[in-house]
Amino acid sequence: RRGGIHTSAQCKLRYGPLAYILGERTTKRFTEYSKVITVDGNICSGKGKLAKEIAEKLGLKHFPEAGVHYADSTTGDGRSWLYASRLLQYADALEHLLSTGQGVVLERSIFSDFVFLEAMYSQGFIRKQCVDHYNEVKKVTIAEYLPPHVVVYIDVPVPEIQSRIQKKGNPHEMKITSAYLQDIENSYKKTFLPEMSEKCEVLQYNAREAQDAEKVVEDIEYLEYNKGPWLKQNDRTLHHLRMLVQNKLEVLNYTTIPVYLPEVTIGAHQSDRIFQKFTELPGRRYCPGYNADVGDKWIWLK
Repeated sequence: RRGGIHTSAQCKLRYGPLAYILGERTTKRFTEYSKVITVDGNICSGKGKLAKEIAEKLGLKHFPEAGVHYADSTTGDGRSWLYASRLLQYADALEHLLSTGQGVVLERSIFSDFVFLEAMYSQGFIRKQCVDHYNEVKKVTIAEYLPPHVVVYIDVPVPEIQSRIQKKGNPHEMKITSAYLQDIENSYKKTFLPEMSEKCEVLQYNAREAQDAEKVVEDIEYLEYNKGPWLKQNDRTLHHLRMLVQNKLEVLNYTTIPVYLPEVTIGAHQSDRIFQKFTELPGRRYCPGYNADVGDKWIWLK
């Protein structure tokens, strides 16, 4: 490409059909540690600590739990489903795995997000229409993605969870009731774990066992990985998956179902107003590195 002063957006090289035609193959970079591992459990169960230790010991990339602001940097919409944030993160994790061959460790995922929805509905926090909308979005999106290779579940009793929450001192978490925590646990044990045991390997530990990261890593290494859709994948199917997960707009497009719910969705005009306000924030008008209002320099040379 010829150099010169340009006025277009920053050029980024991306994987595409031409790379596949020219011989770029995903499976060539895979190793025995090219896995997707998710660590699940109730609130304050120690997922973050264990996930980080697993990643460090196996040389994998750690993805901390996606929060409500995971998608804010691009959409400016902080009211979208947390599921959309988890979907973006799961796409990021798969993109990293398929592009580099390095395995990933996530705290929760799109496959376990529903436990909170069921708990909220059980406690009367949301309407049945919201549940139906969520399930429709999930049905449309989750079919496009491969599940984890391994799910690590930390089983901590609700009384101990409450004790940890009090010690942590987060004012928002301290308002959580034992009934809500119990509903989360019930959804994990009655729905999530049985479903995932058919798709991938599942490891369960109590609070004490989860403290021994060495033992958890050893168990992960001894797994045979003889179940799940990953076994049926080849370079062609992984090529199509890689094309999807690198296109984050396409990833989110699957969540845009035209149903109006005041608690969740917004109309077109309101969405446009929100996005315009978002672009007026410091550093949001142009791509990162091209905003003079936040101190970016030598913009015309980039």
